[in-house]
Amino acid sequence: MDYIAKLQSNIRKNYLFILTRTLDLTHGVWMIYLAMKGMSLYQLGLLEGIFHVTSFTMEVPTGLVADVYGRKASRICGRFASLISIIILMFAKDFYLFALSFVFSAISYNLESGAGEALIYDSLKEINGEEGYMKVAGNGEMFFQGGKVLSLVIGGYLASISYFYTFLATACIILITIVQAFSFTEPDIAFEHTKEKNILKLLKKQVTESLIVLKSKKKLGFLIVFSQIIFVFGTCFFYYLQNYLKISGYNEGKIGMMLAASSLIGAVVASQAYKIERILKEKGILLIMPIVTTVCIWGIALTKYHYLFYILMMAVDGVIFVAISDYMNRLIPSQNRATILSFASMVFSFFMIFIFPLIGKIGDMYSLQRAFILLAGVGSILVIVNVYFWVRD
Repeated sequence: MDYIAKLQSNIRKNYLFILTRTLDLTHGVWMIYLAMKGMSLYQLGLLEGIFHVTSFTMEVPTGLVADVYGRKASRICGRFASLISIIILMFAKDFYLFALSFVFSAISYNLESGAGEALIYDSLKEINGEEGYMKVAGNGEMFFQGGKVLSLVIGGYLASISYFYTFLATACIILITIVQAFSFTEPDIAFEHTKEKNILKLLKKQVTESLIVLKSKKKLGFLIVFSQIIFVFGTCFFYYLQNYLKISGYNEGKIGMMLAASSLIGAVVASQAYKIERILKEKGILLIMPIVTTVCIWGIALTKYHYLFYILMMAVDGVIFVAISDYMNRLIPSQNRATILSFASMVFSFFMIFIFPLIGKIGDMYSLQRAFILLAGVGSILVIVNVYFWVRD
């Protein structure tokens, strides 16, 4: 198989990789599992905090791995880190080992977050197919959401039989993804491999160059910050809405069906993002979609149609994710792509560290409805800022 054909096969292979990587069967049961192991709610919160603090501090160093040593190498290392994490979680019995598992889980996430996207975009760029990236990213999001649905259903079923089987099955799936990761072809994008042995000097060089790019392209910096705040809001709703609906009288079955429906609809809509973008154009996407998201947050907070507004919000967020991913990659030089995309993930972790526990605290002190109203208010302010930025631009 020649080089061009291998790069084209990266796209097909990535769809399957996304599906299998997303089949983390522990995704919907790990909190229950750790509670059964004796962890208090406070300790569960600390573990989630450890994940995000690790993610925040390791994003740029792991982006360096992808930009200096290759996207494929970073992806492979990420899969091994994930395997270590799940093995520790299977056999750990105390908080400190659980925390170590979460550290490796975060590093696994970091190693994949910028590298995977950069691998596919640069594969397309090498074959002059980057104009089709939005369609490819939309298809990838469809496989991602499909994997989430399967992981929730299968993981829940296995956990009802044995948690050990759930973790063992996940470990086996990770082994499959390791084999998959080795099958990708690295795009020849003139990585600036260096004989420099000092990792700190390498890190400084890569970060400095990436910051110069961000400083010279204010649009890119704004896209990174604004999009990650939107994704933080979506993540907060994914977790806290479950409790909110439970308090509102929904049972676990209905809540599960609603989450599955939101993932399925989000997958379908995201796969059509390139068609939506053709109609609304770039500015239309960047102006209209955040407004719709904010309206949905108000709808969740103030109406009884929580589930309908949530499903719509997830569909819109899917379009935003795919479109902004395309817009950002167009602005990033290949040699800095993974590092700058890691900056984006670092921004996500930064806001998660503060916003996620704040919503929980307000929910404990007052109510989750008040917390959602606060998010809606903040979202409205951000939408005004967003409109001002793009209208002025």
